[in-house]
Amino acid sequence: MDRMASSMKQVPNPLPKVLSRRGVGAGMEAAERESFERTQTVSINKAINTQEVAVKEKHARTCILGTHHEKGAQTFWSVVNRLPLSSNAVLCWKFCHVFHKLLRDGHPNVLKDSLRYKNELGDMSRMWGHLSEGYGQLCSIYLKLLRTKIEYHTKNPRFPGNLQMSDRQLDEAGESDVNNFFQLTVEMFDYLECELNLFQTVFNSLDMSRSVSVTTAGQCRLAPLIQVILDCSHLYDYTVKLLFKLHSCLPADTLQGHRDRFMEQFTKLKDLFYRSSNLQYFKRLIQIPQLPENPPNFLRASALSEHISPVVVIPAEASSPDSEPVLEKDDLMDLDASQQNLFDNKFDDIFGSSFSSDPFNFNSQNGVNKDEKDHLIDQLYQEISGLKAQLENMKTESQRAVLQLKGRINELEAELAEQQHLRQQAADDSEFLRAELDELKKKREDTEKAQRSLTEIERKAQANEQRYSKLKEKYSELVQNHADLLRKNAEVTKQVSVARQAQVDLEREKKELEDSFQRISEQAQRKTQEQTEVLENLKQELATSKQELQIVQGSLETCAQSKEKWVTQIAELEKERDSLVNAVARREEEFSTLQKQLECTQLKLSSTQESMCQLAKDQRKMLLAESRKAAEQVIQEALGRLEEPSLVSCAGSADHLLSTVKYVSSCIEQLEKCWSQYLARPEDISGLLHSVTLLAHLTSDTIVQGGTTCLRAPPEAADALTEACKQYGKETLVYLAFLEEEGTLENVNSTAMKSCLSKITAIGEELLPRGLDIKQEELGDLVDKELAATSAAIETATARIEEMLSKSRAGDTGVKLEVNERILGSCTSLMQAIQVLVVASKDLQREIVESGRGTASPKEFYAKNSRWTEGLISASKAVGWGATVMVDAADLVVQGRGKFEELMVCSHEIAASTAQLVAASKVKADKDSPNLAQLQQASRGVNQATAGVVASTISGKSQIEETDNMDFSSMTLTQIKRQEMDSQVRVLELENELQKERQKLGELRKKHYELAGVAEGWKEGTEASPPALQEVVAERE
Repeated sequence: MDRMASSMKQVPNPLPKVLSRRGVGAGMEAAERESFERTQTVSINKAINTQEVAVKEKHARTCILGTHHEKGAQTFWSVVNRLPLSSNAVLCWKFCHVFHKLLRDGHPNVLKDSLRYKNELGDMSRMWGHLSEGYGQLCSIYLKLLRTKIEYHTKNPRFPGNLQMSDRQLDEAGESDVNNFFQLTVEMFDYLECELNLFQTVFNSLDMSRSVSVTTAGQCRLAPLIQVILDCSHLYDYTVKLLFKLHSCLPADTLQGHRDRFMEQFTKLKDLFYRSSNLQYFKRLIQIPQLPENPPNFLRASALSEHISPVVVIPAEASSPDSEPVLEKDDLMDLDASQQNLFDNKFDDIFGSSFSSDPFNFNSQNGVNKDEKDHLIDQLYQEISGLKAQLENMKTESQRAVLQLKGRINELEAELAEQQHLRQQAADDSEFLRAELDELKKKREDTEKAQRSLTEIERKAQANEQRYSKLKEKYSELVQNHADLLRKNAEVTKQVSVARQAQVDLEREKKELEDSFQRISEQAQRKTQEQTEVLENLKQELATSKQELQIVQGSLETCAQSKEKWVTQIAELEKERDSLVNAVARREEEFSTLQKQLECTQLKLSSTQESMCQLAKDQRKMLLAESRKAAEQVIQEALGRLEEPSLVSCAGSADHLLSTVKYVSSCIEQLEKCWSQYLARPEDISGLLHSVTLLAHLTSDTIVQGGTTCLRAPPEAADALTEACKQYGKETLVYLAFLEEEGTLENVNSTAMKSCLSKITAIGEELLPRGLDIKQEELGDLVDKELAATSAAIETATARIEEMLSKSRAGDTGVKLEVNERILGSCTSLMQAIQVLVVASKDLQREIVESGRGTASPKEFYAKNSRWTEGLISASKAVGWGATVMVDAADLVVQGRGKFEELMVCSHEIAASTAQLVAASKVKADKDSPNLAQLQQASRGVNQATAGVVASTISGKSQIEETDNMDFSSMTLTQIKRQEMDSQVRVLELENELQKERQKLGELRKKHYELAGVAEGWKEGTEASPPALQEVVAERE
């Protein structure tokens, strides 16, 4: 208001003019905006059309000036959105060219206005990528380049669209942080790779055997490469400077990948610049620089001074014919003065100079008399006075006109000042309103995004609830089916028991019938025998009677009566015998009938048993299949949740993940036990179903917990953990698929699952916090001491082995002597191989210290590289300790008081320790070092010697131990059943003890790794485990 009041005081009577001009100004602004949009629409449509010709520069320049005029690209995108870019490849190609120019030379807000269309550019790029001919691939690669350019400038807002920066601005872009420079270099490589891909694709699409650069079609394809050449020159210059800066801060080995990638891009860029400079089309539009013959040597810091930044020169264009000179107020005043001078010069030309000493040249007019001269003088004086009067009048009029013009100028200046003030005020108001409008738009967009996200969250929540309800219903249905199947199983078992009882009763009745038949047979036989005896007696008596009849003929009546009596008795006995024979026949018929009935009953019982067994087997298969499907669904959902964005809001810890993995390991062992029990007794399936369900849920928890733990882990460890969780889920699905197949325990192998769990456990342990308790000032002396102690321990072990071999040769004979010689000989070979490896490790260590310490002392080098030094110390201790323990185990085996397994374990442990020593030595060694090759050769010798110890131990064990042949031929059914139950009890006890020992071994290894980590100085935030320990773990596995 104060400024407006001051401007009103300067201009007389300004109020009517201001009021009248405000309405006119608003109308003029609307008309101007409409004219601007119309002009921009026409220019954009002329620049982006379907004709296969290059984009005209004047249309592209109008579009660029339009973005600066409206400070953005809203008008450009509003026009472009109405163009059929997805249906015409030439139209899309020319759109990419114009949009590339706007990103480079347009207003900075063009990038902000184009961010919302980034996904549409990506979709259009994929769509055009399916077209392999014509402009299809060109449009796909160009759209990908534009998307990469938008992403690059979004991540690095300090870089302008045309990529022109000074060295100071380049340093500020990296914020003096080597990590930022490292990442910035990678992003520049990706950016330059997209530029080179477009460059190469355009050249490949042209027929270079003809002069394609002079044709309209060739110029249409080559025109966008001018922008690409401008970008590539800057990107090449910046990558060279950044690589020199990185080589001054990081070791050369770390940047080997950067150098390889730079060499590849340098070769391509040099070739493309050379080919472009030979084209006639580019010669009149741009001056392309040539890259040096050889790439920069980044390993030599002084080579930076030899680097020359490539400069692309574009010839200056002719000035526009529309430009006209504008005259200011001072120019008008100078014009009046010039007109006055011009009038004076004309007067002098006519009448001569008034400053001449002899203006009329009287002295040279000798032939004229004095009267004529006077008359001429008077006449001239009169003319002069008239001309002076006219001159005065003209001066007066000119002064009056000048005063009028000055007044008009002052009035116009006042009006101009007021107009400028009003325009400034209107611009401020429009800026304020535009800012408020942008803020309101942003708020509206945020609100819409929030509403969309809320709707999406509600939809996901509803979907999760529906999924949970479906899972709950499915689970309840499975539980109900399980209960029904268990109930049916109980009924079938009950029916089987009833049938078995009926079979027992039939067998008992059969046995009773057999006993009764045997008794009847015995009775019939006995009666037949008695009858035979009676008949023999009767025959004897008959003979006696006949003799008595012959002797006593006199008593005929008495004899006749006695004869009739004996005949009657004989007839009765024959009748009784016939009745007994008939009874035996009837009994035999009844027995055969009962036997047939018994056989029919047995057949029916066996068929019933088979059908019931088949039904129970089918039900068990169905239960197992349903449980497996439910378990696979749970695991697949967990794998799907691993990729969901909702997981970002959660966060897990490594200790929780390790505890979950521990439960999963025990669950896998329990599942294997239940599977073996199921194969032995298929009717017992409840434990297997419970183990499958528990494994599925624990696996799901492990995968989800691994995904949440990745959010707090470094990128490399997070990627490794995510991949391990995915692999474990897939291996679990494969394992569950094996459970459905018919087969033995060998078909189901959980080694892959346990391997994945071991990887997850190793990564989780690496993510746990570490500690450090080694004094760095003692490291230098401790390394030499430990290596010397290791050598001494190996020499002592070798001497003890020779002493044991001498004692064995003196006191043992036969097979025992042969076994002892073989075992002690392989141990001696192993000690010699280890001694060679320790010597090679010393040589390599000495080479590493001499090449890496520079001017520092060896102790300072050890203190500077404390973690590497601690790894050497730990490995040396492990080798010496392993040698001592193996010699003790070999001594006990030779004496007959030790176990062969202890010797095998000791050999494996000492091989793992030497592998740790090799890995610790390889960390800082040069890959081309001969000492490193010698160390690797010695390591392979240790592995071969270890294999020899194990082989000799196994061979000796097989020779000494005798296997008892089991003979069960004399055992009854009850005794075999008793022995089988005792064996099953012993197997279960041994499995329980094995599981406990495995758990104990896992805890011991875990504690060992924790103590080793503390001893080697692992800290939280550093690498999870040193390479040496990783190789040792792999070797032990």
